[in-house]
Amino acid sequence: MPAGEQVTPDPERMPVMSGADILRFARTAALGYPLRTALSVLAMAIGVAAVVVLTALGDGARRYVVGQFSALGSNLVIVLPGRSATGGFNPVNVVTSTPRDLTVEDAQALLAAPAVRQLAPLTVGTSEISFGGRLREVVLAGSTASLKDVRHYQLEPGSHFLPEGEAGRVAPVAVVGAKIRDEVFGTQPAIGQLIRLGDRRLRVIGILKASGQGMGMNTDELVVVPVALAQSLFNSNTLFRILVEARSRGQIEAAKAQVLDILKARHGGEEDVTVITQDAVLATFDRLLGALTAAVGGIAAISLLVAGILVMNVMLVAVAQRTGEIGLLKALGAREADIRQLFLAEAAMLSLFGAASGYLLGEAGAFALRSFFPVFPAYPPGWAVAAALITALATGLGFSLLPAQRAARLDPVQALMRH
Repeated sequence: MPAGEQVTPDPERMPVMSGADILRFARTAALGYPLRTALSVLAMAIGVAAVVVLTALGDGARRYVVGQFSALGSNLVIVLPGRSATGGFNPVNVVTSTPRDLTVEDAQALLAAPAVRQLAPLTVGTSEISFGGRLREVVLAGSTASLKDVRHYQLEPGSHFLPEGEAGRVAPVAVVGAKIRDEVFGTQPAIGQLIRLGDRRLRVIGILKASGQGMGMNTDELVVVPVALAQSLFNSNTLFRILVEARSRGQIEAAKAQVLDILKARHGGEEDVTVITQDAVLATFDRLLGALTAAVGGIAAISLLVAGILVMNVMLVAVAQRTGEIGLLKALGAREADIRQLFLAEAAMLSLFGAASGYLLGEAGAFALRSFFPVFPAYPPGWAVAAALITALATGLGFSLLPAQRAARLDPVQALMRH
């Protein structure tokens, strides 16, 4: 090489920073400013935790409603008096006017439908139960022996449900809920005891197992008596509902159509009842609560956008603070791509740590909800957790592109002079 000739470095032959070097640099840079790093991680963690907790609430509500309707029974078709104001099921206003009441005879006629396995007429009201000087108001349900199978009621050992027989038979017996047993009978055995219900004396023949609230009816505080007895107590011959069980899931729609045809024929050609299926109710609530879950998840995700902007601001400050460092690295042969990777690696590290912390915080929040409300299945859906983690990483990296690009384009000489 001739003396005095200047050697120009070849960028293509410069040493490239390894992945380990980049990660080491990013870790050192993040730990060098602990307060700034902690605030960035906290912002990202709050965003992810908000998504996890709110979607757990929304999906928990959906699971709860689905579970409650499933507890009503299998393959159910529900007949309500009065025609719905719309052509389908309206969860806000199921029953409108009642031009003709449902009767026990209507219920018995439905047994002729080929797609119907069994049914339970139901009349509901309130009454007072008294025993041994104790008096308590209770919800009284009048039905038949088939209610146990249609509603999947479980009985405590030694208990019996309503006796088989005609719906018009006024048998003086009652089945009481677990809470009624505890509050009215105390430590005494309830089965076989005589109680007064309204102006009637009845014998307790069974205890319902504790199950809690179920679609507005707490079975633990329920007293079940024969339907004819309940109608006599209420001085009414009308029914509140008819619960119809189809022979199979595939015959639900057929059972619905047959029920409508039979009742229409009995009611002088008027379609003056509302018939809804369990699947239709479930689908309606599932769509509503699924949309609600997505909406609250989207609202919570806005906090991830704010966290991304904070990460961008932090990285812009980092570029200004490390101008000399960047100039020295470029003077030693680091390429623009290396500088970009250094800053993007730091942003990814902050985002990942923040997302992981937020996920753990959100799971802790969901666990707390389940602990305080055991009946509420507040589990965050998998799609929401994945979306939160991916969004956290994407926003962290996306908003760091500008600072990384700015750092990569710094002139090494000017950067060193500025330092």
